[in-house]
Amino acid sequence: MYKATLEQWYLLDAVVKEGSFALAAEKNNRSQSSLSYQLSLLQQRLDMELLEQVGRRAVLSAEGHQLLAQVRPLLEGFSALEAKASALRRGERSRIDLMVDATFPKPLLFDVLNIFQQRYPHVRIWFSEIVRSETPDRLAEQQADLWLVAQYGTEPLAGESLMSVDFVAVAHRDHPLHSEPAPLNAATLARWPCITILDRQQQQQSEVSGNQAENWSFTTLSAAIEAVQHQLGYGWLPEQNIASLLKSGELRPLPLLQGRRRSSTLVMYINEERLPGNSAIAELAQMFVERVAQEKRVAG
Repeated sequence: MYKATLEQWYLLDAVVKEGSFALAAEKNNRSQSSLSYQLSLLQQRLDMELLEQVGRRAVLSAEGHQLLAQVRPLLEGFSALEAKASALRRGERSRIDLMVDATFPKPLLFDVLNIFQQRYPHVRIWFSEIVRSETPDRLAEQQADLWLVAQYGTEPLAGESLMSVDFVAVAHRDHPLHSEPAPLNAATLARWPCITILDRQQQQQSEVSGNQAENWSFTTLSAAIEAVQHQLGYGWLPEQNIASLLKSGELRPLPLLQGRRRSSTLVMYINEERLPGNSAIAELAQMFVERVAQEKRVAG
């Protein structure tokens, strides 16, 4: 007794999506008679009707609905497997190492990754998040395919400038700094801990200046935000990452004498040595460029 094949399930799925045998046959480069024969074999093997004719459309029977719902994940998985095999034949890597600064807007990041996953289901993303002070060392190591990192230091980074991230000085609404006479000058700020984000090496090397209260340093942006929320100090935090906290009033901008806002440039850098034969890297980079441009148009 013959067994049902993946191809037969593919054809059944095609008929349902296209709504007719003729359109499904055309899309799969088959004759209508060949397609009908394969589906007939499938229904004989299962001993049940999977399709019904409603007007001019072919629709699933109740049993067909249940069975195809179980089969579809297998069909998608097999399609991804075939795509991966095709990419391997072309010499493409099945993984992209992506290194991103912690301040890069997460909604934008995951929008791009979601679209990329749909276009390249066989390519996996290995994601690493870094803080700004790590940028020079991580770039020097050349261990990623694509970097979305913050400008750090005085020497401009090679790569394409993507966007600016705005930072604001904030403290919890109940922090004593909000009770100080405005505007706040440097001497007033120096009496309170400043929440900073440093990599581990910088934490070990940092020294506290004699005229400033001891800073609290964290190696992740999320921890730094929570520290400010818990009134451990004030901090310069990326505005977009704390938008909801500013809107609710839990965090409030500090009325500084000058420089109430700072900005940091995010740069995209591609590992040129890994580009040949790996179109997915270039495609992902272009997706980020287009998505950022779209964001700027909406904001403007």
